[in-house]
Amino acid sequence: MVDPADLRRFHSGILDDAYRVLGAHCLQREGRHGVRFVTWAPHAARVSVVGDFNQWDGRRHPMERLDRRGMWGLFVPGLGPGTQYKFEIENAENGRLVIKTDPYARAFAAPSNTNALVAGPSRYRWRDAAWLARRAAWDWQRSPLLIYEVHLGSWCRPADGSRLPYAVLAAGLTDYARRLHDTHLELLPVFEHPLEESLGYQVTGYFAPTSRFGTPDDFRAFVDHCHAEGVGVIVDWVPLHFPKDEWALAEFDGAALYERDDPSMAEHPQWQTLIFNYGRPEVRTFLLSNALYWLREFHVDGLRVDAVSSMLYLDDGRVGRAFRPNPLGGRENLPAVRFLREMTALCARSVPGTLTIAEESTSWPAVSRPPERGGLGFSLRWNMGWVHDTLSYLGLPWSERPRNHHKLTFERMYGAGERFVLALSHDEVAAGRGALVEQMYGTWEERLAQVRLLMLYLAAYPGKKLHFMGVECGQPQAWDPTSEVDWNAAASPQHEGIRRLVCDLNALVASNPALHAGDFEGDGFGWLEPNDAGHCVLAFARRGGGVTALAVLNFSPRRVAQYRLGAPQADGWELAVSSDAAAYGGDAATALLTPDAEDIAWQGYPHSVRLQLGSLAGAIVTVGSRGSPKAYGSHARPGPI
Repeated sequence: MVDPADLRRFHSGILDDAYRVLGAHCLQREGRHGVRFVTWAPHAARVSVVGDFNQWDGRRHPMERLDRRGMWGLFVPGLGPGTQYKFEIENAENGRLVIKTDPYARAFAAPSNTNALVAGPSRYRWRDAAWLARRAAWDWQRSPLLIYEVHLGSWCRPADGSRLPYAVLAAGLTDYARRLHDTHLELLPVFEHPLEESLGYQVTGYFAPTSRFGTPDDFRAFVDHCHAEGVGVIVDWVPLHFPKDEWALAEFDGAALYERDDPSMAEHPQWQTLIFNYGRPEVRTFLLSNALYWLREFHVDGLRVDAVSSMLYLDDGRVGRAFRPNPLGGRENLPAVRFLREMTALCARSVPGTLTIAEESTSWPAVSRPPERGGLGFSLRWNMGWVHDTLSYLGLPWSERPRNHHKLTFERMYGAGERFVLALSHDEVAAGRGALVEQMYGTWEERLAQVRLLMLYLAAYPGKKLHFMGVECGQPQAWDPTSEVDWNAAASPQHEGIRRLVCDLNALVASNPALHAGDFEGDGFGWLEPNDAGHCVLAFARRGGGVTALAVLNFSPRRVAQYRLGAPQADGWELAVSSDAAAYGGDAATALLTPDAEDIAWQGYPHSVRLQLGSLAGAIVTVGSRGSPKAYGSHARPGPI
């Protein structure tokens, strides 16, 4: 029924396509069509398949033990796609009887229906061979990476409050992303989950795209359409924990199995969820094959790994609580470290060109360094320190900013050691924090000006870029996952101005190599003036692809009549973008006073240019028309669809 070599690989933690063996698969056996069911339940005395085909009677279809390490299987002739089923499991030690959904289920009928659905072979015919070939050879480190983070359920909704299907979402999102000049979509978890409030982060169907928006093949078509339109797709992946629903993974065979087997350490105190047992080879097989499943079967371009910090530390969320240290006496979760290194290496080796991105908020070193150099092997790491320091600074009164100037410069003390994504993510605009504009200090107009300044800072600073839906138009209220982005507010002149700015900044980053090719190069960034705390001004140079861009940002409500910047060459400088331009809703106070640089050496360069800086405004100065927004007329129109 199952190749013994696959069983050995499964129990050794190296069966990276376990989804082809376990779960429910339609096939032909001895001339009969039917479904083969396979599951892992080492603590079981008996396992049966129950479903709508046998009145959910566990006496009708008992499974066969396939090995002494807990693999069970059964072929049921006559069944086919659409059959609903579960596993009935009797624990050998305590006689406990549980009825569980299949951990490897590839489809569900509805989020509220906990029965797994037999999925037939995919009938979808992919059209993205050229995209995949380009991706495999993509030099992403030196290319623009502009990510639009999306919660599919609340990006856009019909008037009746229903959900848009994958096909409509694909058409609307790719059109909108292209007009914003974003290169990738990043989707909050699209795995099946019954609890809306979890936003997909409490997964019960790791191998099943959520049925909220369509079938698995509908999701394949979603990704394929994105690729056809030149937009990549990254998905959030949740290998830290799973919910305690009695019908799902928790105590799957009547005892701890997928979760830690130490009851005092099994639950994460913050979320009241169960933490995966990375020390068990079969659990690593489950997670490793799941990562590859999404990369291989759905052609997604990357995995953003949620809550890596919580995976790495045994005492995460246990402030004031005892925890069991590792064998070396430390707080590091050594099996989790091993798992992450295996996962990142496996993804890079098996599906070249795909990305693994860590949400990691601690000082753990070398997250994006290869394992052979002591790192975890991620392609990229969210720069949460930069985001939090910057937003903290922008919330300060004017009088407190000079003595907190270090919040704007501290990142460079550690930034060069990692490959970072600057992520203005959903976490930064959720209900507990409020909209970006609400987090700023000052009058309403000053707050809007600082949102525009932040957008320019994000574009100019080294690192790849991410912003959550609604951020691009300065949505005036916190993100509400039960309703769509406030597109009506986005269409107002002030908020449309912010969106025009983001559009132009993205176009500039995408076209000017100084703003993307040197993101991770030692000479890709250089301070021009990091210490002007008295004026609350920062200035730096970006270099890449043989060109240089200059950036200056005024975090003060006072204008600066003359500000000198060092320049590497004399001729052809222009103001590429200023955040206070009239088109963006500003007062157009920022101006380049010397298009041809003066022969005055400054800040390490042989020439210099002078600018007038508007209050709470930033500017990017480039040579010639390379990447000037004047070359781009395609602004995102009000409303997404």
